[in-house]
Amino acid sequence: MLEALPWCQGERVKGCESAALAPFHPRTLLCVLMALFFSLGSAGQEFNCKATVIAPTVANQDPRIYKSLETAIMQMMNTRRWTNYNYSPAERLDCNVLITVGSQPTIDRWECTMQVTYSRPVYGSDYMSPMFTVVDNDISFNWLEGTQIEFSADRYLNNLSSLLGFYAYFMLGVDADSFKAMGGTEFYELAQDVVSNAQSTSETGWKAYESQTNRYWLIDNQLQAVFRPLRELLYTYHREGFDQMSKDPVAARKKIAASIEKLRTVHQAKPSSYNVQVFFNAKHQEVVNLFKASDPQEKSKILNTLSLIDPGHIQQYQKIVSGS
Repeated sequence: MLEALPWCQGERVKGCESAALAPFHPRTLLCVLMALFFSLGSAGQEFNCKATVIAPTVANQDPRIYKSLETAIMQMMNTRRWTNYNYSPAERLDCNVLITVGSQPTIDRWECTMQVTYSRPVYGSDYMSPMFTVVDNDISFNWLEGTQIEFSADRYLNNLSSLLGFYAYFMLGVDADSFKAMGGTEFYELAQDVVSNAQSTSETGWKAYESQTNRYWLIDNQLQAVFRPLRELLYTYHREGFDQMSKDPVAARKKIAASIEKLRTVHQAKPSSYNVQVFFNAKHQEVVNLFKASDPQEKSKILNTLSLIDPGHIQQYQKIVSGS
């Protein structure tokens, strides 16, 4: 049985303010009306996914095959029901899948790089906040032109469907965490099931011993207690920070700064962790733009913290102080 989205109960908010924060918001009525009609069974799927396939180094290949793969990916992501919740069109997650083909040893064998990005709307504005950016290198999969991509949550069918399924569930988890504190656990657990189901495959990226920066560790870390401050950051940064920016930007920025400071404990336990890297790969430019408007004391403090926990973007963070 399909369930009403928790945001209509003041827990998940996209275009509709939470009851706790804005009990008289006019779109609260929309939430009530939608809940009344959920039993009638009308609702869309969870994603607005755009897929792009490029092959800059592959010669003499018909571009039609790349369009066919794009269509198959979007069909799987956008038409499959991933959860038991009802998502209206305005609630769907906007994401992009970019596949860069390195080679095709056979007609149905693809050796590629996959980039997955997802952005979340900020309440009271038309701004889309980047939430998740990951580049999955050296992936391979079998797919034949014109075939659908089939996915099963219960077993491993093929590498392409498991890759897409894993990132679909992970994005749903990140999204849910940003609207309700620790709200994404059920989706992360589904992503972990995808990893578990893939342990018998010879394809790379699914096993603990292969790398510290692969799918196995991305989801394993996300569910570890030591990474709780990172997940709590997703809520504070977005619901108590960016979603409140139109009301009180100074207070919202202080909330965000305080939540970033808490990542020091994650860094102490897991220096240079993959999950913190993934977070700031999406967020570093946004963070720079946000704190350029801070007072000198706040700029100095946040710069020191960012330089410690995310040294890979230190040149960009220097712009917080320089203003360039």
